[in-house]
Amino acid sequence: MVTLPALPDLSQLDAEALRELLIHQHTEFHQKLLSREQEIEHLKLEIARLRRMVFGPKSEKITQEIEQLELKLEELEAVEAEQATVRRQTTVGADEPSTVAVRRPLPEHLPRETVVHDLGMTTCPDCGGELHRFGEDVSEIIDHVPESFRVIRHVRPKYSCRRCERVIEAAAPARPIDRGRAGSGLLAHVLVSKYSEHQPLYRQSEIYARAGVELDRSTLAGWVGASSRLLRPVVEALRQHVLSSAKIHADDTPVPVLAPGTGKTKTGRLWTYVRDDRPWGDSTAPAVWFAYSPDRKGEHPRQHLRGFHGVLQADAYAGFHHLYDTGEISEAACWAHVRRKFFDLQQAHQSPIAAEAIQRIAALYAIEQEIRGRPPERRCELRQSRAGPLLKEIRTWFDTTLARLSRKSDTAVAIRYALGRWRSLTRYVDNGAIEIDNNAAERALRAVCLGRKNYLFAGSDAGGDRAAILYSLIGTAKLNGVDPELYLRRLLDRIGTHPINRISELLPWNLMRNLTEVAKATP
Repeated sequence: MVTLPALPDLSQLDAEALRELLIHQHTEFHQKLLSREQEIEHLKLEIARLRRMVFGPKSEKITQEIEQLELKLEELEAVEAEQATVRRQTTVGADEPSTVAVRRPLPEHLPRETVVHDLGMTTCPDCGGELHRFGEDVSEIIDHVPESFRVIRHVRPKYSCRRCERVIEAAAPARPIDRGRAGSGLLAHVLVSKYSEHQPLYRQSEIYARAGVELDRSTLAGWVGASSRLLRPVVEALRQHVLSSAKIHADDTPVPVLAPGTGKTKTGRLWTYVRDDRPWGDSTAPAVWFAYSPDRKGEHPRQHLRGFHGVLQADAYAGFHHLYDTGEISEAACWAHVRRKFFDLQQAHQSPIAAEAIQRIAALYAIEQEIRGRPPERRCELRQSRAGPLLKEIRTWFDTTLARLSRKSDTAVAIRYALGRWRSLTRYVDNGAIEIDNNAAERALRAVCLGRKNYLFAGSDAGGDRAAILYSLIGTAKLNGVDPELYLRRLLDRIGTHPINRISELLPWNLMRNLTEVAKATP
């Protein structure tokens, strides 16, 4: 996340101190900008050098190295775009930069769609004189609709009043990215392609080039950085929705990340927190919130879950244990983890004990299948009458079997894993809102695991934060049966002008429902 350095109390500084502060900050900013630009240029040169070497006995290794550098370059350019947005927002009224990058004209071969933004009035608002059209302002953005590109021409006719000579035209339409030339449809397509279809930006650039549209990777990276910053408030509203539940699922997965200045990778973590109470018939919208951290220290889930009170369904990660000390959070363990240990034993050794354990656990899942969707009270009643006796039998069988096994055997380890968490494994029997396993969180992480196969790593910790933002929105849209690309398109259309105190209206289930209601009400 991009943050600005704290300023001293300017009202306490005299003119000379203000001058020194301005010079110092200008020098520091220039040095950082120059360093980033030099690193970007160095990476571009290194990629070009490696591409010349790609044919040969070490071509596979070189190709992998190119992909790593491409991803690092994406991150640097995305960070630059995000910080540029911050600079523009904090320099309102300041002079425009003296140098502006020259933009490549939008492709002439693409179809044009003209949208006219007229005034809707014929008289001057100042003097009441008749308005006469004398020209127009035209701007173009490139957009993407499924399977095709198009250029949208925004035309704003200019009018002048012959009585008072006032010139007037309609306000310019809001754009998702300030001064950007990407429409919301194209931005949504780029974001979904990267974070849901797992296509890195340099590959997307190659795909677009084959369609006759030249979009540099640096341009795409800039759009990703600016879009992720724009979407942060919606993800904060999503976080609050998830943590307001009385029960959530939690899990985490490793993400290889480039360590700054070393060229090597470190292991970051993506944490997922899921709210989904549909199994017991609740109509509250399901949602998933992702958070990134540079390591797996227990302080991160403690920070993420600050203020949460209820049941946490999670695995046996030691970093979660301290959360249960105060009694505000109760642990519910996962029978799928227990079953997995015996399944691995069965696959490796054809163990009869493992096979029996799997069979006994399957009987518990058969009950869950039958009661899915029923109210919590009824689920609790049926679990106590049917699963309760089975769990007692499993416990007795575990104790008896463990006494006959070598303490160091893999089967004994699997049994002790279950016995050591018996209270949290059986908590679901007495609470119809709790699930038998943590599969809701594991399903949410599948997109990350798929992306990890295509991304050799995240290019930086900032890249991990951006991934968490987009995984949250895309994952929640999918949970609610909403097309992620359609949702992001509608969201980017509206977020720039939407009141911040009503940001929850832009959550997937609210935004798409409101659009549907408006469409139905329109004759």
